[in-house]
Amino acid sequence: MNCPFCRHADTRVVDSRLGKEGNNVRRRRECPECERRFTTYERVEEILPWVIKKDGRREAFDRAKIISGMQRACEKRPISVEQVEALVDQLERRFQECGDKEISASLIGEAVMDMLHEVDEVAYVRFASVYRQFKDINEFMSELNDLLKHSH
Repeated sequence: MNCPFCRHADTRVVDSRLGKEGNNVRRRRECPECERRFTTYERVEEILPWVIKKDGRREAFDRAKIISGMQRACEKRPISVEQVEALVDQLERRFQECGDKEISASLIGEAVMDMLHEVDEVAYVRFASVYRQFKDINEFMSELNDLLKHSH
């Protein structure tokens, strides 16, 4: 592992621990050249399906993109980064287990909305407003009315 500070090619592991969820390994490393320490995380690389975008393009499943969208929706809400990451872990597992080589972006978006609906209705509405690209206030109000009907 290269040192992120001085780029020395040979660093040594000082400490290894199992991650909180048990699905990764946290390693503290030290560079013999600059003597600085840093942390790395090792996890199994699992095969995720390709995502088919609305315009037909295909791109790799991007965990960071989903986390970013969910974090924006959850901003200033009582939802921790750990909760968001746990939701994305569930989403990844679901798509790995389905065995499909390709999935539509809309399937991912709907799954994220379902998860947010369960966790926080405000975050759900925020995500839905961006994901569904409401054309006007009437579409937005229709979504809010549906939400109110189902929450009682």
